[in-house]
Amino acid sequence: MVVPDPNFLSDDGEHLQFIEQLFDIGAALSSRYDLSELLDLILCKSREMTCSDAGSLYLVDRSCPEFPVLLFKAAQNDSRPSVSFREFAMPLTKESIAGYVALTGESLNLADAYRPPDDAPYRFNRNFDVDIGYCTRSMLAIPMRNRHGETIGVLQLLNRKVRADIILRPDNVVESTQPYTRWERRIVQFLASQAGISIERNHLQTNIEQLFEGFIRTSIQAIEMRDPCTSGHSARVAQLSVRLMEEVNKSHTGVWQDIHFSESQKQELRYAALLHDFGKIGVPEAILVKEKKLYPYQLDVIRHRFGVARRTLELDAIQAKYRHLLPDTDPEDPPETCSHCQASAQLDEELSQQLRQLDHYWQIIELADTPQRLEDDSLGLLDEIAQHHYRDIDGNFKPLITAEEFEQLRVLYGNLTKQERTQMEDHVRQTYEFLNQIPWTQNLVNIPQIAFAHHEKLNGSGYPKGLKAEEIPLQTQMMTIADIYDALTAGDRPYKTGQSVREALTILDQEASKYHVNADLLTLFKEREVFRILGHTLDPLPEIRDDGNES
Repeated sequence: MVVPDPNFLSDDGEHLQFIEQLFDIGAALSSRYDLSELLDLILCKSREMTCSDAGSLYLVDRSCPEFPVLLFKAAQNDSRPSVSFREFAMPLTKESIAGYVALTGESLNLADAYRPPDDAPYRFNRNFDVDIGYCTRSMLAIPMRNRHGETIGVLQLLNRKVRADIILRPDNVVESTQPYTRWERRIVQFLASQAGISIERNHLQTNIEQLFEGFIRTSIQAIEMRDPCTSGHSARVAQLSVRLMEEVNKSHTGVWQDIHFSESQKQELRYAALLHDFGKIGVPEAILVKEKKLYPYQLDVIRHRFGVARRTLELDAIQAKYRHLLPDTDPEDPPETCSHCQASAQLDEELSQQLRQLDHYWQIIELADTPQRLEDDSLGLLDEIAQHHYRDIDGNFKPLITAEEFEQLRVLYGNLTKQERTQMEDHVRQTYEFLNQIPWTQNLVNIPQIAFAHHEKLNGSGYPKGLKAEEIPLQTQMMTIADIYDALTAGDRPYKTGQSVREALTILDQEASKYHVNADLLTLFKEREVFRILGHTLDPLPEIRDDGNES
């Protein structure tokens, strides 16, 4: 359409329609968050309002203050719609039309771009026209400014047509185009000011997102500095979770046919996954990096006790031998008739038995210290050790292991006591409290809740609140599968070795059979091989030989 000249607007209705159109354009610009879409919309609406056949848009890049450049960001051409344009940078100088407008802040309205004023420092680069077989005639170049009045870009419109449906060619461009009027110049200046504000808002939005990304990276780094054994875990969980969500979006049958997640929901899940363990920053570091049931210093203390107990037994045996030395003993008597020798041999045998018992006790303690379930006989021996006392260097009898050490060694699963596990599990609550203090935007408002529930189980047996399936967000259920899978396959945990992909999937199947994780999501996770995003491949099943054994 051609912008009507205000002198020829027929009535108030036409005035109102035109103003409403400008408001609609402003609203459309405000709703765009993707920069490419925003620039294309600015150019499209400006051309539409002025009946321009073509146009281009430049942004000023001052990231390097010493050498600012103009970035050619967008171009449109109705008469050459099949021609593709690529972004490039050009020097920010007054020698080009766009550069002159950007540097001076002046608008240019040229009736013939090929013939600028003689005293003008700028010239039109005809190479563009030559490359696509086009001819530029009338041109309007308007600076786009931010709210501080700084020029951030240039809107350049080409060839104002006499009719919108005309396809321009070099042989009809003169009679089919006309110069831009002062009225159109004012309208484009209005659009350019709106565009400048929209672009600045987009830049601010991008800066905020980059700032938040930096905050997240720093937060994860802070966690991993305290718990280097889980380095990369949060990033891998985020990758797996987002890929699983993408697979849900691709599925249009069964339980997934009516479920689709938006890009903002995908970002919401990614952030929640990246920050799901942030609360570990409040867990004591000794618990975070604990490799076995006992802390290293505890094992050293127990080893010292065993050493004292050994030396005490040896000293007792020596003292007993001396007590058996009698003054009437004839050193010429044969060994079998020497009472001292007989007593000494008996004492040596008793000492040997006691030392073997200590060695066996120590083996049981080392075995119990590893994060695995003990056999019943080993548990019985551990109870026996807990009742065993030795005499220290002061002559006082003390237990070989304390009640606290005994409790730790008796842990059946993993390497944490009930109290330590409670402290570890509390990271979920601390994560929620931390995330809940952040003033999230509307499209990210569910992040705290998504992260909070990643240790819940569908049957209500999880923690911290014992939520059931219908209370756990589907995004969290995706993250839970990703979290368990990575914890199983990670090879950097101090208390276990990483399992194969097949072993991890088997354990997840068991979790699904207990109604701990979502079986439908797990099926999708396996069928679409979501784990491949981490470079994992499903190891082949072992071959079965004719004798029934695996090869």
